Amino acid sequence: MIRAVALDDEALALDVIQAYCGQIDDVDLVQTFTEQGKAIRYLNKFDVDLLFLDIRMPELNGIDLYKSLKNQTKVIFTTAYDHYAVEGFNIDAIDYLLKPFSFPRFEKAVNKARTQINLELSSSNEKTHFTIRADFKLYHVAFEDVLLIEALDDYVQIHLTDRSKIVARTTMKAIMEKLPQPQFLRSHRSYIIALNKISSVYKDTAKIADFTVPMSKSYKAEILKNL
Repeated sequence: MIRAVALDDEALALDVIQAYCGQIDDVDLVQTFTEQGKAIRYLNKFDVDLLFLDIRMPELNGIDLYKSLKNQTKVIFTTAYDHYAVEGFNIDAIDYLLKPFSFPRFEKAVNKARTQINLELSSSNEKTHFTIRADFKLYHVAFEDVLLIEALDDYVQIHLTDRSKIVARTTMKAIMEKLPQPQFLRSHRSYIIALNKISSVYKDTAKIADFTVPMSKSYKAEILKNL
């Protein structure tokens, strides 16, 4: 399922996107926003696969807004102005939809996003390690060595099986994209856990080595399904 969010200062434009998403089985439009501040706070807090983003808005330009996000989700730009197209593609946008766009054109853009998301997931599932920069070094970390990952404001703390840890400046969204799933899943907005390291589950917590990790309702069902 593709978790999507849409931001546009025109409510009618959001209605169109919502209607189109409703016609595609694997797209879940979880939130729509007309206010940039609320959208930014949501996107920096929650994992989102795809963002439908207007460019010309009263406050921050949509392209600049996208560049400012901590969690770099995939983006499809939607706008009535074609002169933004080059700049949009320069920041690796999935597609650029010129208003008013038809459902077939919208569906084509979503298909491109789906293909890219699936390719990245497939690639990550074939790897045994991931790389991350911390303390001015580049670490090559084996998936098998990871117990859990904990969010610390603008940093993440990777707890390893040898009881060492790596603290890196990145987001939970970015680190999640490096990890194979369902081998690694979110248990809470502040935790990613290795399922094969869980020794027991009690109520809304999971025991991993010496850690007792919370499991929020929104993630617990997925964890239990894959155990």
